[in-house]
Amino acid sequence: ITIVLKGHYTMTVRADGKVYINDSGNPGMATAGAGDVLTGIITALLARDYNRREACMIEVYLHGLAGDLAAENLGQESLTASDIVKYLHHAFTKLLKTEP
Repeated sequence: ITIVLKGHYTMTVRADGKVYINDSGNPGMATAGAGDVLTGIITALLARDYNRREACMIEVYLHGLAGDLAAENLGQESLTASDIVKYLHHAFTKLLKTEP
């Protein structure tokens, strides 16, 4: 199994015991529905044939990055789950531009 523990520093825990701590995201993401967004997009990646570990690790980072981009433009204080969704395409674009 792969476990995602959502929090200030979201962690992905693999079946072999390895723990990955995500460095994207911000306190403004502690809002109703943010975890649902995370779960939905992990599920979408699984449907696109990513394996569990890849889907969890990629989406945890993208989810946090989308939250960071939203917070840069909207502020952390009023961030909503919908804002995270709106900034996901910006996060994907930014990630694709930084790939080697």
